[in-house]
Amino acid sequence: MTSDSPKPPRSDAAHGKPPANGLTYKDAGVDIDAGDALVKRIAPLAKATARRGADAALGGFGGLFDLKALGMTDPILVSGTDGVGTKLEIALAAGIHDGIGQDLVAMCVNDVLAQGAEPLFFLDYFACGKLDLDIATAVISGIARACKEAGCALIGGETAEMPGMYSEGKYDLAGFTVGAVERDKVLPKLDTMRPGDVLVALPSSGPHSNGYSLIRKVVAVSGLSWDAASPYSEDQTLGQALLTPTTLYPAAALPAIRADLVKGLAHITGGGLTDNIPRMLPKHLVPVLDEQAWTLPPVFQWLQETGGIAASEMARTFNCGIGLVASVAPENVPALLDLWLELGQDPIVLGEVRAA
Repeated sequence: MTSDSPKPPRSDAAHGKPPANGLTYKDAGVDIDAGDALVKRIAPLAKATARRGADAALGGFGGLFDLKALGMTDPILVSGTDGVGTKLEIALAAGIHDGIGQDLVAMCVNDVLAQGAEPLFFLDYFACGKLDLDIATAVISGIARACKEAGCALIGGETAEMPGMYSEGKYDLAGFTVGAVERDKVLPKLDTMRPGDVLVALPSSGPHSNGYSLIRKVVAVSGLSWDAASPYSEDQTLGQALLTPTTLYPAAALPAIRADLVKGLAHITGGGLTDNIPRMLPKHLVPVLDEQAWTLPPVFQWLQETGGIAASEMARTFNCGIGLVASVAPENVPALLDLWLELGQDPIVLGEVRAA
């Protein structure tokens, strides 16, 4: 810069003094107007998730739900909370944000399903360093769509802009859901489980939202970029393929629960097949899987081969293509298979329960 070049204006704030007209929240990095604009964008999306018991209106200090509207005789409330882990890192790196909201909803509602509960309502927490309206809208639009598919109302949430806590362009997500189930339909029904019960599963759409720290390590080993062609699926980049949203299971699971066709359900999340199936069984019973019952989907084959991952490590880290597992009395298996086929599902007879 020469002596004739214009000098940048001196900032008193940068030298420890407030500007003449005083500091504002926006000067500190928090834009209240942007937050208000986001609420206006997402209010119609939330309203579209209204269901019996909730009108899904935003703007109050809390979300309301009328339990009486359910018409239940003896309801038990079931709550669940979760995030999407380091799958967010891929969404950020690939610039793809419209599916991560479904991941958030699915990880919560699928968990309460495992207790037999119908998801009633959902709340989200979106935290960032600086609010990007387009990114936030894409994420929360995905949340709203998933809530509508899962049959639960998006009745509230929180958007937190925290400069200094998150670097620019970064955000984090958490979700919370509440469901309800009649007392006599709470799962698992441990006292009814017997050796010889059959394990019937529904497939996953991919890794869902678990094991992504290992997935990112495998991608680093492969040398591929997120925008490279997917090595295991057509017409997708690697980033798109790995961001396939988590499957929502309420539409398939709830009819089976109401028809008393299942004794227990396991949502296959962190801990994979190894740790999650035993969670629905009494300690004197163990699951025995038929490894010939299903084929490891291409994404998991690629991860295993590229990373040189042992089969045991795959089973305790990933769902390996199985997203939900039901424990079923042998006489109820045909009815469950028929029901799920009628609902457009692709059930798998995965194995059986045996004495420990």
